Amino acid sequence: MTETQDVITAPEPTKAMSEAVIEEAVRLIDGGLNDLLHRELVSTDEVSDLLLDVRMLLTAAEAAARVDQPVGD
Repeated sequence: MTETQDVITAPEPTKAMSEAVIEEAVRLIDGGLNDLLHRELVSTDEVSDLLLDVRMLLTAAEAAARVDQPVGD
């Protein structure tokens, strides 16, 4: 039996792609902070949601930058 591996292929990350991800993360943080700025009380759930959104954005960009990595590793 012949074994095969699934691989993810993506273009090499460019400086413009990296800058776009950083700009999107900063935009997300700024928007979240602006929403929280005018409030006296902020729940931990809201802060956690904001941090998870930023984390998801950054980890998705990192995953897209991987080239020829077997799926599931």
